[in-house]
Amino acid sequence: MPVVSAPENPLDFEGAAIAVGHYAGGEQTSWLAKLDEGLGGAISQLRTAGEFKGAPGELVTLFHPQGKTKRILLFGLGERSDATTARAFQACAAAAKELAGKDRPRVAFYVEPTWSPALQASGLAGALVGSVGQDLYRKEKKRFPFAELAWAGGSDATLARGQAVADGINLTRRLVNEPPDKIYPEAFADRAVEAGKEAGFQVEVWDEKRLARERCGSLLGVAQGSEKPARLVIMEYRGRGDGPWDVTLVGKGVTFDSGGYSIKPTDGMKTMKCDMAGGAAVVGAMHAIAREKLPVNVIGLVGLVENLVSGSAFKLGDVLTARSGKTIEIHNTDAEGRLVLADVLDVAIERGAQRIVDLATLTGACVVALGTDITGAMTNDEAWYGEVKSAADAAGEWIWPLPMFKEFGDQIRSEVADIKNVGEGRWGGAITAAKFLEEFVQGKPWVHLDIAGPAFLDAPKPWLDAGGTGCMVRTLFQLAESLGDARRE
Repeated sequence: MPVVSAPENPLDFEGAAIAVGHYAGGEQTSWLAKLDEGLGGAISQLRTAGEFKGAPGELVTLFHPQGKTKRILLFGLGERSDATTARAFQACAAAAKELAGKDRPRVAFYVEPTWSPALQASGLAGALVGSVGQDLYRKEKKRFPFAELAWAGGSDATLARGQAVADGINLTRRLVNEPPDKIYPEAFADRAVEAGKEAGFQVEVWDEKRLARERCGSLLGVAQGSEKPARLVIMEYRGRGDGPWDVTLVGKGVTFDSGGYSIKPTDGMKTMKCDMAGGAAVVGAMHAIAREKLPVNVIGLVGLVENLVSGSAFKLGDVLTARSGKTIEIHNTDAEGRLVLADVLDVAIERGAQRIVDLATLTGACVVALGTDITGAMTNDEAWYGEVKSAADAAGEWIWPLPMFKEFGDQIRSEVADIKNVGEGRWGGAITAAKFLEEFVQGKPWVHLDIAGPAFLDAPKPWLDAGGTGCMVRTLFQLAESLGDARRE
């Protein structure tokens, strides 16, 4: 949706609604003071009466019958001292979600004139994300994205950054929210090609014949139970010309996961269209990075399969040979994402990966360990993890490390093949999955992000509808931006 600059005085804006941020503690911004005066002190009276405190997520609607814009939405920002990119994103997204509950084509946001560019961009991204729902195929819509959003404050560059990130997040969410009969390996690859043309990065797609020639036996083993052929998408963006890749992004793209012969129960399967959220996040991040023309070289790879049950599906006890030559004994066909990533990581190394971040909705064990809001992080290089963690902190997303002790790797040794695809029993499953992936990175600095918890909301949050969240797009964009800034220094 188009983003334009809002007039300095909110009373001069003419549209369907004005959203204005309010800190806890009674402090008014210059914009809020002008609105309060135009409303005859109504905002101050609300505070005095205790009807509005400015708490995060708090929303109160006022009406200004004589104004150019009749509807005013106050939304809480919390304490000024607690202003973070996470809070800016969520507060503005909550306000946008409320306003987008009805068709309001043109709205304005007046938040905080002294916010830093990072806070401004994060708030704008939140507003653009919060207004978009998952009601893709409903006749009666629940969410109405704005036709135009006017934003007060921030430079043109700041607004462009916020919009690029939001568009990347919403692209990721759209891919995840589409039903699996619409997004399967070929269709996902087609969407990635479209995204490359739109944002300005190159896309190469390997079909099932190329995958076979490339000896991607681990990935193809997962795919063999489906009539939909597998794909590998390779996206390249060179923001600083020739030279090595500054970062390699790898995503799991299981467009639907039945569990295979280790079949999931119905409740565990009905949201498994989201099992490609890691791959979708890589596409969304590439889109944002290229749109903003960041001065970095980034390559993104996504392995795409369906994991289904049929007479040709892979079975427990099978031995697959990965592209690297490593043999894998199958003990659980529902531990399929790591099999896909094994071959994709090998291709990434061959394409010159120096530092890798992979993203995957990989294990329920990570959700048990960290809950549904936090991404689990595992690494073979603490310095590289530190850079990824710093990017997540700056972007306002939560990641937390899990240990990678050698003993967890011992659990995946097989008596029949080189390794097996699960550890010993249920315990530490997120870590044994990461130790499996570590077998395929050839010692390159690598961070594995298990996004099984935060990638998909089963129920809505105050700032976001249920469904795909687009998690980690902000972090990957921030990481690429930080790497570009480091090269300029």
